[in-house]
Amino acid sequence: MYEVKRKEEALARAGVFLDVKNWPPFFPIIHHDIANEIPNYLHRMLYVAFATFIGLILCLFWNIIAVSTASIKGSGVRIWFLAVIYFIIGVPGAYLLWYRPLYRACRKDSAFKFGWFFMFYVIHIGFCIYGSVAPPIIYDGLSFSGFVSALRTMSDNALVGIFYFVGFGLFCVESLLSIWVIQFIGISVAVERQRRQNVMLQEEVPWQHQK
Repeated sequence: MYEVKRKEEALARAGVFLDVKNWPPFFPIIHHDIANEIPNYLHRMLYVAFATFIGLILCLFWNIIAVSTASIKGSGVRIWFLAVIYFIIGVPGAYLLWYRPLYRACRKDSAFKFGWFFMFYVIHIGFCIYGSVAPPIIYDGLSFSGFVSALRTMSDNALVGIFYFVGFGLFCVESLLSIWVIQFIGISVAVERQRRQNVMLQEEVPWQHQK
C-alpha cells in the first residue's frame, strides 16, 4: 500500500495523475488527495468546498428524516418520495457537476473546468437557499425542511417543527459556506494568475536587456 502511495505521489509531481479510488477509506468510491495533488494556495478553499459537498449530503439526509416525520404525522407520502429523490439525484449530481470539476480544475488549473464549476455551483447555492426558505410552491413546500415549512409544521406538531427548524439551520450554514467558497475561488484564482503574469514579466525583462 505504501509503495502504491509513493508511486502516485511521484507521478503527481511529474504532472501525471491516476484517479485511483481512495475515499472514503473504509469503502473507496471516489479519488480524493488534496494534500498531494492540489497547489498549496488552494488547499484551504478546496477543503471547505469538500466540506460543502459533505454538508449537502448531510442537509439532504436530514431533510429525508424531517420530511419522514411530517409524512408519518399525516402530511402524505408524496413529500417523502420527493425528499428521497432530492437525495438520490442531488448527491451524485453535486459530485459530478461541480465538486469533481472543481477538484480537476485546481489540479490542472483548467479555465474551462473552473467555468463549468462556477455555473453549477451557482445553481447549487440557489438550491440551498431555496431549501432553507422552502416556499409553499410544491406540496406547500413540505418536501424541504426550510423556514416557511418549519413555521407551518410547528403550528400543527411541535416535534415535526423542531426537525424542520434543524433542517433550516443546516441549509443556512450550507448556503453561507458555499457563498464563501465561490468568492474565495474567484479571488484566489485571479490573484494567482496575476502573480504568474508578474513572474513571467520579471523573467522577460532581463532577457530583453540582454538583447
